[in-house]
This record gives sequence, structure tokens and C-alpha cells, in this order.
Amino acid sequence: MRNIKWIFFDIGSTLVDESIAVLKRVERTVANTNIGFDNFYKKMVEISKHDQNAYHKALEYYSLKAAAWNSDDEFVYPEAEACLQELHKRYKIGIIANQVPGSRERLEKLGLLKYIDTVVASAEEGVAKPDLRIFQIALDRADCKADEAVMVGDRIDNDILPTNKLGMLTVWIKQGLGGLCEPTIDSEIPDCTISELSELIKIF
Repeated sequence: MRNIKWIFFDIGSTLVDESIAVLKRVERTVANTNIGFDNFYKKMVEISKHDQNAYHKALEYYSLKAAAWNSDDEFVYPEAEACLQELHKRYKIGIIANQVPGSRERLEKLGLLKYIDTVVASAEEGVAKPDLRIFQIALDRADCKADEAVMVGDRIDNDILPTNKLGMLTVWIKQGLGGLCEPTIDSEIPDCTISELSELIKIF
């Protein structure tokens, strides 16, 4: 751990609780259709055990159109601010996330931006996870080597697998639907697995 200089975080289901946003999106998706809410959500849960693009796969299964995502339905996890505040005393903090435009503004509104040193989001960079380029952009911007950085995220496919390939330390936080999946190959296995953000303070 002595070599670590930066800790990078995903946003959704990592710092920000998306559970209500997911439920409301499902409600809008099945409104005025013959598909029940429970059926659609159960299909998402089933798919999540082996594929982390569960919402879009469920859309395909039921031949439905995607509903808009409402970021106003997102909420900061209760321990997120305290975790970032403590870690920021010892490390630089960054964001690497697949997000719509305006990530910095949303993080400021949520009260987290003051602890974050750089934000690298797909909408602004024109490249999205799991593409290794977005992680390299973040490392270059931070002037940080891969083995000096940690990636904390909820998805094996988008957060753990690519950063394992780059040689970053990986922490899988099992929150949201992403926590239902399990690694199937060695390159998907994280260095650490946690169930909530407060555990990071004990590790780092």
C-alpha cells in the first residue's frame, strides 16, 4: 500500500446509490405495456448473475424501448462523504465513470466534489469503460503509474477486468445489481472485495 498515490472511484452503485433510480426507470419502461414490473425486474436480476448489462438485455428479451435515466433519483451512499474525506487526507481521489454530461456538476451538487482531484467521465472524454483508453486518460491526467493507483467499482466487466489488465490495484464493491455477478476467469478476480465504502478506510 505504500506505493499507492491515487484512488479512483466509479460513480453509480459505488459512491451513488442508484437503487431507486433503477426501480423508477423500470416503472417507466413497463408503463402502458403488458409486461409487469415484477417480471421485468426479476429478469434483470436473473441476467445480472452472468451479464452486467442487465437492463438493456431485459429490454431485448421483452422487445421494449429504453426509458430515460433520471439522475435526480440518485442518492449518495450514507458513508460516501466520510469515506472520501478520510481517504483524501492520505491519497489523491479521482473519478473514472461512464456518465452523461455534467458529472462534475452532479458531484458538486451531491457534496462530494470537494474531495475529488480529477473527474474523467465518458461523455466528456468520448470513450467509455471498459475501453482501456479511458483509464489511461485518467492515469495520464493524474501523472500516476498504474501500480500507484487503485480502482474501486461495482462492475467486474467495466471496473475490475480492465484495470487488472493495466496493473492497477482493484477493489470490487458489491453494491447494486453488479454485486450479483461473480468472476469466471482469473483476470476478473479483484484484489479486494468489500460490501460498503466504510471498509476502504480499514484497507487504506
